[in-house]
Amino acid sequence: MAKLKLSSLVVAAALAIAPNMGSAAVIGFLGNFDVINDTGKTAHGFEIELEGLHSSDITDTFGGTGRWFPSGRGFDPATSVERYGAPTITEYSNGAIFGTKVTYLGLFDAATSSWDYGTPSGNFVTPGDNCWTRGGVGYSAATPCDHFGVGTRTNATKTTYSWLLETGTVGVLTNGVVSLPAPKWAVIPAVVQPGLPPAPPVVIAQIQAPEPIPALEIEPLEPQFGEAIWVKVFTTELENEVELEDLIGGNAVINLAKTKTETEWQLLQTDPGNPLAGQLESGYGAPVGPNAASIIRRYEFYKYAGEYDLADHQAILITSDSHPELNEIGTYIGAQNVANNLAVAAVPEPETYAMLLVGVGLIGLRLRSRKQAKTIG
Repeated sequence: MAKLKLSSLVVAAALAIAPNMGSAAVIGFLGNFDVINDTGKTAHGFEIELEGLHSSDITDTFGGTGRWFPSGRGFDPATSVERYGAPTITEYSNGAIFGTKVTYLGLFDAATSSWDYGTPSGNFVTPGDNCWTRGGVGYSAATPCDHFGVGTRTNATKTTYSWLLETGTVGVLTNGVVSLPAPKWAVIPAVVQPGLPPAPPVVIAQIQAPEPIPALEIEPLEPQFGEAIWVKVFTTELENEVELEDLIGGNAVINLAKTKTETEWQLLQTDPGNPLAGQLESGYGAPVGPNAASIIRRYEFYKYAGEYDLADHQAILITSDSHPELNEIGTYIGAQNVANNLAVAAVPEPETYAMLLVGVGLIGLRLRSRKQAKTIG
């Protein structure tokens, strides 16, 4: 499994600080992604749940109104970008927990007991940003994938993706699991030196492998590992800010990012005995370039097709978690094109300095992300 490239306490401090920095060092976070419907059921929508954010924190949506995206429904490039059209944005609360849902949804006709559009289930390989009407993969009613995206002013405390799947009741949908991690960003501003110009910040992007699915067996079982996935990471910096529509196939921004590999392969799997396992951090170790106005990252995800331990569902690797054999790389899950637009960093509050300095003092601590990979004998 991937080992943490950053002390866990530094990450915790950074991620705790970032949502409260407002416009001090961050303009916004953008994410555009293809996702394959491999659930075995037809979906009639997709939901992005952003815990800890209000609707006012949503700056943009793929397929939404107010930009060049046509918001109509269907497969006509002149009127829509994907089959469901513009999403709805709805706040929710459950006691102390609140958030916002961005929902792409088909229209149900009760008179005919039918939906206008749906995403069929199947396997499909795309460049990661082409499952839309102008994406160049022949996107149609038979294509088992769609493209979604959202821009926010700050990090969500938790992001959950769900296909909205058919159930046994006509017209009723249920949330299905999507194994597509959403990156969380942390921006650590440099300590301001008196008499010197502001230094560039350190920008960290963190992804987490899927959580284990609770076992259904009655007998007590050994704690289970989550599903293992392979990830490839590409990154680049730009001297200009980017917009949500820049994070799509064929755009110069993504074409440039694809030429700069940050992580060739890494297997991620959540370990129930180590809450820090299954994480991959990118970007720690050096500040961004002095002229960087945005950072682009592209994540490509594939299923793990190798063997699992029958007792605890831990992946049994032939070689290592960064050098997969061909038969260990499974079907393509999807890709995330994400961006972080930066602004000139303001002077952090004294409390922020204190937290960062505590973290920096602990950088030497390294944590194992999981047990040693088991080897086939």
